Amino acid sequence: MSKAFKRSVLAVSVALVAIVFLGGFLTGGVDASSEGDGVYRQMGVYEEVLHKIQSDYVTEPNINDVTTGALHGLLESLDADSSYLTPAEYSAYKAHANEDTAQVGLFVSKRYGYATVVAVIPGSPADKEEHIMDGDILEAIGDKSTSDMSLAMIRLSLEGKAGSNVTFSIVRPGKAEPQKITLTRTNITAPPLAEQQYENSSILYLKPGVLSRERVNEIEAKLKDMSKNGNKKVLLDLRDVVDGDSEQAIRLANAFLKSGNIASLSGQKFEKQTFNANPQKSVTDAPLVVLVNHGTAGPAEIVAAAILDNKRGDLVGDRTFGEGAIQKTIELPDGAAVILSVAKYDSPSGKAIQDVAVTPNIVVTETIDQYLAEESLDESEQPTERVHPATDDQLTKALDVLKQKTA
Repeated sequence: MSKAFKRSVLAVSVALVAIVFLGGFLTGGVDASSEGDGVYRQMGVYEEVLHKIQSDYVTEPNINDVTTGALHGLLESLDADSSYLTPAEYSAYKAHANEDTAQVGLFVSKRYGYATVVAVIPGSPADKEEHIMDGDILEAIGDKSTSDMSLAMIRLSLEGKAGSNVTFSIVRPGKAEPQKITLTRTNITAPPLAEQQYENSSILYLKPGVLSRERVNEIEAKLKDMSKNGNKKVLLDLRDVVDGDSEQAIRLANAFLKSGNIASLSGQKFEKQTFNANPQKSVTDAPLVVLVNHGTAGPAEIVAAAILDNKRGDLVGDRTFGEGAIQKTIELPDGAAVILSVAKYDSPSGKAIQDVAVTPNIVVTETIDQYLAEESLDESEQPTERVHPATDDQLTKALDVLKQKTA
């Protein structure tokens, strides 16, 4: 057995043991008799597979690359947010924390093995590039395939110094070849709160853009002043809202709820937290409709799920993206690291947002993901109404639904 082979087995062994045991000790301990036996059995399987690759593969493989690929796959098999970082990648990741973080305006996650555009930030360089849309796949950044990159490194590669360029290849349905796009990174500020009046000012339309403390403060102020402005109903637009804080999302949901569960947070070694509505923090009981789409992710999904599951209002639009986990970074002895999801947010109905997203009760302009997802939905999860995209759009339908509600 070669030294390279032995080093590779050792590297994977160290990583596996660190992930299971070190992660367990940091969060409350593990059952060594059961967890440990399973890990060591799997290491034996890995050693056998690696040995067969080294001895029988068509060409002599680079064992270090094989090992790194195996560790990437190990973490990504858990969820899109969990990542393995090599020592070099982790060093760059830590250094990046103190660097300029100009962006191109793309919020991405990893789906289908590649980086996928979740949302495009309004006013950003990506937004001004009219061909970039939610759901587009970033096949490569520079000359490196995103299938070979962890989510952490994909996001890091899109950021950099203001004025610097980044080139990536986008794959779209119906296109034979990927399209190369070069954008200049810039410092991006969150879009302002968008406000509009509909139906002779009886409907107050609000689009937060981001769920920060300041933005939720603005929304609460608008809700408190509704009666002064003749507003009787609320249309909250959470489409393409991906940025924000979960604590502020819970606060925003509470502004519309007098009672009930808003969300819960739990994990294997994570002490469960339950967030219930505080009646003293409720701001309005006005009729409510919430707009969501495939670009609604993270904190915004907590709000949407709370409104829907508590039957406080209708959700109109597309199935949301599905992003709602807490990560922890665990350093490994060789200088590498794993970024591991340790807890997930559950909707009031008990479903993990990260796993199933949020499906509106009134679906408008369905996406490919919606069609695929509905094949696995049980009868209780099916939307109560479906609108053909050619005959309506999300905003029009949301206004129609609100018109039927009694203030």
